[in-house]
Amino acid sequence: MNVLVYSGPGATTESVKHCLESLRLHLSPYYAVVPISENAILNDPWMLKSSLLVLPGGADLPYCKVLDGEGNRKISQFVRKGGKFLGLCAGGYYASTRCEFEVGDPEMEVSGPRELEFFPGTAKGCAFKGFVYESHAGARVANLDVNTQILPDAPEKVVNYYNGGGVFLNADSYKGVEVVARYSDKLDIEDEGKAAVIYKKVGKGDVILTGSHPEFTPTLLNAADGDENYGEVIKAIKEGDKNRRLFFKSCLVKLGLKVNENVDVTVPKITPLYLSSHLNKDNLNELVKKLKSNTHFHGNTLEDDNDTFVFHDEAEDDHDYFIAEDHGTIEGADEVPKHVKVFSEGNLPDPKSTPYFNMSAYYSHLEKLYDGRVGEFGSILGYGEVVTSTNTLMDRNPSFLQSLPNGFTITATTQVAGRGRGGNVWINPKGVMASSVLFKIPSGEKYSSSVVTLQYLCGLALIESILGYGSFEAGKGIGYEDLPVRLKWPNDIYILKPEFFHKIGDKDEISSTVEGDEAKYAKVSGALINSQFLNGSFYLVWGGGVNVSNEAPTTSLNVVLAQLNVIREKKGLPALPRYQHELLLAKLLHTMDQFYSVFKTSGLQPFLPLYYKRWFHTNQLVRLQSDATSRERKCKVKGITSDYGLLIAEDVDTHEVLQLQPDGNSFDIFKGLIYKKS
Repeated sequence: MNVLVYSGPGATTESVKHCLESLRLHLSPYYAVVPISENAILNDPWMLKSSLLVLPGGADLPYCKVLDGEGNRKISQFVRKGGKFLGLCAGGYYASTRCEFEVGDPEMEVSGPRELEFFPGTAKGCAFKGFVYESHAGARVANLDVNTQILPDAPEKVVNYYNGGGVFLNADSYKGVEVVARYSDKLDIEDEGKAAVIYKKVGKGDVILTGSHPEFTPTLLNAADGDENYGEVIKAIKEGDKNRRLFFKSCLVKLGLKVNENVDVTVPKITPLYLSSHLNKDNLNELVKKLKSNTHFHGNTLEDDNDTFVFHDEAEDDHDYFIAEDHGTIEGADEVPKHVKVFSEGNLPDPKSTPYFNMSAYYSHLEKLYDGRVGEFGSILGYGEVVTSTNTLMDRNPSFLQSLPNGFTITATTQVAGRGRGGNVWINPKGVMASSVLFKIPSGEKYSSSVVTLQYLCGLALIESILGYGSFEAGKGIGYEDLPVRLKWPNDIYILKPEFFHKIGDKDEISSTVEGDEAKYAKVSGALINSQFLNGSFYLVWGGGVNVSNEAPTTSLNVVLAQLNVIREKKGLPALPRYQHELLLAKLLHTMDQFYSVFKTSGLQPFLPLYYKRWFHTNQLVRLQSDATSRERKCKVKGITSDYGLLIAEDVDTHEVLQLQPDGNSFDIFKGLIYKKS
């Protein structure tokens, strides 16, 4: 489900930024849109888990230097086997059979054959003269006539940002090439077809190449970066932005991608964070006292490394200051102040202020689970309807972080810059339980392995909360244990897709392993832990997202639960209530509290039997690949080490026992492949 944007040599920072922004807006929540380096293209098996590869604008020759040979072989193989490819401006030149750029200009000429050959002819530029490297001096508006027979949902006329792109010469004469859009204006190159954007089927895959920049969004263009003409270009792009977005969206649909339906899609505005401790107001007051004693706290504002927090008393009227912050872009979300309303008297916000999260219900569930005793985990909760990232708010703000107690939790309905492993960023839709929890672990040899293995404990606590959902009331938890969820090493959670979920207890249908090529399971939860060492202690922020009720990007607990209820009805059993954010979070934090009280003295060892019961990998056969050039080793998974959670694998041929760490290695469970990340 990945969409990869090449960010190696040749790609400009600006072009990569526009690609990531526009693609995330149109493709969330169905795909994770992430940058990929040249080393990863050359050495990682990215083709196995990706839908689209994008070569953005920049310079074509550096692409040749790093990708000619092995890189292009992998790209071509990816497309011909069914992958999608989008080449924008320089990426369009590069993916043609021949590139001709400013031929005859001794300082700027670039010409010669290219290896990918997705367009069987020549891409020639500049379509409009005046291009200057690393400058907006030659930028202009490209007026395009769209072929609405090919893109039926696109407008007939569209404007794109243009800066040095080419024309696909004689595109109409090549078999299989469809001209998606043509330049409307007179060109500085002779070509009757004036093809600006083309589509071609390549093997089983789909390719779109462009000379203009349909991905360039005016929200990331700044008139101060150029002259008066550049300001006029931005103005024209803004005026035609709705048509541009429709056109770009239609191009993605033509490639075969699933897009969100909102044509006016924008990044949601940041909303306030409500901070409460309904069960023990003294805990929250102590937190506020620590915050105010911080040297970075002035008036009611805390200026931290990543964010500025503005604190408000619960007596203040929300409407006086709680106007959702309009930041325009995903990256811009970090720049706006984060307003925090503190309920220091044990009260809770008006339910109308938190329509997607019932804070009273959350605390009621938590109190029942603790049987009246207030535990550390979840007793202080921060909730925001729209936040940047629950992890970012804690992990990248050390002054704020150091004031927080063990077990402090932030949860949100929507994240506009959710974070994953490898720097992945995405927009979380409603229906995902996005939460982060703080663990404070003392330094010292006694606790060293706890820092590393905490991710396993948290993953186990989450899956146990899913399977034991609602069990604090007599009989309510019975039945949820039949939900077919499994742990993937180290801590992701997968669920059997509804179309494969036919019989409860049938080992052929609900298997504990996933050997074979057919991926019957979908990822329903991912998590990461970030660690900092501050004032003699480790501050570990666990961040997890759980698909509770959303159908995309894969499936969710409630989608599969509905199928389970169909089966239960046939057996004469009552339907199980749907998962709710409030109860599942309360259950998770209570389970974490119980598990952690054992873990901090005994480590991971007591939890290994339960971990093995919940994971996929007992005796799973896997192929181990250390890099692209080394031979693969066939191994059998035997378990994990209790000290550092290393995966234990035995070489089937030599019986050598190997220990693999989760960071730096990636595990494709459905291909049975473990490989080193670049």
